[in-house]
Amino acid sequence: MQRFRLLILSIPLYLALPGAAPGDAIVRSQAMLAATIAEFFIEGDRIRVELEIGLGDLAAFHNILPDEVYEGMGNRPHRLQERMPLFFQNDLAITAGDGRPLEGRIVEIGPRVRVRRDEITGEPLPPDESEEEIVVFARLEYLLPGRPEALKIRAQGSNANIGFVVYHRGIAVNDFRYLMPFQSLDLDWGDPWYTQFKNRNLRRAHFEPMSGFIYVEPYEVRKEIILRPRDLQHWIDLGLANRDAIPVEIQAELMQRVAAFLREHHVVEIDGERIEPELARINFLDRTLTASRVIDPPVELDAYSAILGAIFVYPTDGLPKRVTMDWDLWSDRIQRVPAASVDQAGPLPTFLEPDFRVLEWQNFLKQPDLPTLRVLEPPPGAIDDWVSRSRWFLAVVALGVSAWWTRSPRKRVGVLVAAWMAVAACFWIVRDAFDSQERMSEVMSGLLHNIYRAFDYREEERIYDTLERSVTGDLLTEIYLEARSGLELANQGGARVKVKEIELVEFEARPARSGGFSALATWNVAGSVGHWGHVHQRRNQYRAELDVAPVDGAWKLVALEILEEERL
Repeated sequence: MQRFRLLILSIPLYLALPGAAPGDAIVRSQAMLAATIAEFFIEGDRIRVELEIGLGDLAAFHNILPDEVYEGMGNRPHRLQERMPLFFQNDLAITAGDGRPLEGRIVEIGPRVRVRRDEITGEPLPPDESEEEIVVFARLEYLLPGRPEALKIRAQGSNANIGFVVYHRGIAVNDFRYLMPFQSLDLDWGDPWYTQFKNRNLRRAHFEPMSGFIYVEPYEVRKEIILRPRDLQHWIDLGLANRDAIPVEIQAELMQRVAAFLREHHVVEIDGERIEPELARINFLDRTLTASRVIDPPVELDAYSAILGAIFVYPTDGLPKRVTMDWDLWSDRIQRVPAASVDQAGPLPTFLEPDFRVLEWQNFLKQPDLPTLRVLEPPPGAIDDWVSRSRWFLAVVALGVSAWWTRSPRKRVGVLVAAWMAVAACFWIVRDAFDSQERMSEVMSGLLHNIYRAFDYREEERIYDTLERSVTGDLLTEIYLEARSGLELANQGGARVKVKEIELVEFEARPARSGGFSALATWNVAGSVGHWGHVHQRRNQYRAELDVAPVDGAWKLVALEILEEERL
């Protein structure tokens, strides 16, 4: 009660502040940032409501405030026991089948620090002491009479702008939205995934139980399927019929069975030919409005909300002309499937239906970005190197011989001129022993380009063969492992970034006795990664010490030490 007394003292000051009126939340476009937040949890025999009431909205909730706070706001004495029924009948009423308001009670009420939320998803964020705001937190309970088929939420007694979300058995029915005066909700007690508001605008972002995508890239086509294992029970028994949870110990076998089933469905044809897929990975996913991440390490999952993502790969020789995926899984509840074909230009979303079941991609790219390797000028040969190192000596000898051989001053001048021209030609025609920063930079840039481009291929053998053109010795395996690790996203089950650009930012080199050079270099790597229907851009910066040497007539990286790595 002492904390409430402090709250009472702050109310008049807060209400007097400009911009702190109840309408302040109207300015905000995201409901999760409204002054008052309401979360509804539909459970077995009751509905739990958790309120975060902004101080500017307290007047709209005066009927559930303790007597001391109610009177501290300037109201005439009116006991809480008399005011509380008015709140549950009018201010925030929930009705079931017979239309009568459900009986409610206050479980807890008091001041606390507002929960910070993500501005897009509404998910709770870690506390930030610099942004702490005091609100009134209230936990309410409404008793459910059995399992009604529908509920109606009435907020007619409140003039506050309330951001709200409803959960049925832990599954979000909607994303954060503003609570209207009247909302109707259809309940599915057998499978709460399908509980939904009659107002279609209140559907959550990922309300469909299945979705499919095809990615078309040089050397690779991918098929990605997202689904609920419980919906797959319609075609294959996964042992979930009588389960409310999926324990960790059965998840690996369940994923194997799902992968084997999906391998035979959603047939993909590339340029008119059916290709057998290779399973790249299958994982349970945690999906939000902004991202989908692999759940790792595994945890016990709710059987109704668990989501699987499976990725199948089809290697190709280059960029195909046409790719199709035939969606062949339909049921009474699955009549529309979100899908997209994705290429270098981005995703092209659509919806598949039983009479429009083929997702098609055609190559309309006017200037596709096809990965190629750079051809580097070979290092100087043995004769070039010997002449380059000996040319000053040869020049002196040539001039001395010419001076001795020619006694006539007139002829001597002609011979000297000819000798100097020969020496100049030697300096221009014979390549240096690689002491030019510009030439060393060109070699370094070309090697980095070819190393990253090796990972455009999928087969490990082909990647190794391509890397071997630019890397030598034990460093080959190290580069393969390090570069592959840097290009794969662990939280996406190993989705690989496709490199688009390598930029050498800083470069300082010095010649080495090997005929090559040692360098301190900084470079940026820009790329994109596509997964689950989205394409995300990534840019990393690396700083490293590198050694380059001529090996078997080609420039190769022989040593590498990464000093810094930064996500830009």
